[in-house]
Amino acid sequence: MLLKKNLPVDLSDRECKLSLTVQYAVEKADIPSRQQFRKWVKAALKKSAEIVIRIVDEPEGEILNRDFRGKNTATNVLTFVYEDEAPLLGDIVLCAPVIYSEARQHGKDLIAHYAHLTIHGVLHLQGHDHICDDDAIAMESLETKILTRLGYPDPYIIQH
Repeated sequence: MLLKKNLPVDLSDRECKLSLTVQYAVEKADIPSRQQFRKWVKAALKKSAEIVIRIVDEPEGEILNRDFRGKNTATNVLTFVYEDEAPLLGDIVLCAPVIYSEARQHGKDLIAHYAHLTIHGVLHLQGHDHICDDDAIAMESLETKILTRLGYPDPYIIQH
């Protein structure tokens, strides 16, 4: 992917090694820092990985969602898995305007919503899915467990 701002971070966490690159393709003051993204990725990661997180605007989010999922609107998070064996290799795309709008609409803290969607993407990279009800329940439970361990509220409780 083309990048406007590329911030590489190499780290290791016990037996899991992580190479994380955060690309900021939007200019907004309320987007999490690379340290926050690193903390969230590490909390959800169970395998060594090379991950790129790209924060995009709505037009780029819409193009990616259309080209790869056949949907003509931007979505909050897209996960692209290139290698599903350790080390994992993939991209997580977060659409800043959609995330902002969802957080506001549902009365969620913006940073907590970014944490949730980042963790959601990392779980997808590791093979978790929510296509069928049982898988959705398992994935949501795992997301909630990770987020509450980090001090964030259950993301599936909508605040108004």
